[in-house]
Amino acid sequence: MFTLSNQGDVNASTYNYVAYCFAPVVGYSSMGSYVGNGSSDGVFVYTGMRPRFILIRSTGVENWIMIDTARDAYNIVKNQIIANGSDAEADFSSFPIDILSNGFKLRNSGGRVNGSSTTYIYAAFAESPFNYSRAR
Repeated sequence: MFTLSNQGDVNASTYNYVAYCFAPVVGYSSMGSYVGNGSSDGVFVYTGMRPRFILIRSTGVENWIMIDTARDAYNIVKNQIIANGSDAEADFSSFPIDILSNGFKLRNSGGRVNGSSTTYIYAAFAESPFNYSRAR
């Protein structure tokens, strides 16, 4: 459940709005937040699975960044898409990320994904969802 304010940007009676709501599912998806450290030895974000696709955005003014293992099959992952921009896929060498078996590690000090004391939200979806589930 969420509540909208009475501001026209998010709750005007003459407009239709869409809300995309996600919830984490063990072995399939992970959603959450992390605080950047502004270091080239960046933050490690535990997801509990190897991500195939990651969506990241700061709670400030940065763009939505999409990263996946289809564009870069090996680490360091540098090819990214700006989800809310008109840019095409680009090589963001200054914002590299390692995709690991249990999460992702930021390998930069940039504000786009690892600004010092900046809070980021993310959604990550598994490379092999439910691959290692334990049936009874």
